[in-house]
Amino acid sequence: PHVSMVPVAWLPGGADALIHVSALSPHTRDMQHHPRVSLMLVAPRTQGDNPLALARLTVQADVAPLTSEDTDYARARAAYLARFEQAAQTFELGDFALYRLVPQALRFIAGFGRAHAVALSDFTRIVQR
Repeated sequence: PHVSMVPVAWLPGGADALIHVSALSPHTRDMQHHPRVSLMLVAPRTQGDNPLALARLTVQADVAPLTSEDTDYARARAAYLARFEQAAQTFELGDFALYRLVPQALRFIAGFGRAHAVALSDFTRIVQR
């Protein structure tokens, strides 16, 4: 499968992630054929940091498209645009679509030798702050 860097927003009221991607991209086609994905969130790096020691969270998720007929679509679109207002133009393009990533397992790496499973309930509380 292809890997890509994508902007991520969060659906209000839970821990589901939202991405807005083009059907023309190989990673989107892979996602459509294999609806299990991993999302990695990494702490910002500053000068002199060892990139392998940065805090990071891996989210294993099931993914599904959100269409305008879905009950959560308007809320998801609003949440995504609230975080990435410059993405409004891509919502006008026919090849872009919103996808919902539903977390199934989470792992937090706090640095060397400090890895922890994260409960979905804990992650939901963090996302909702």
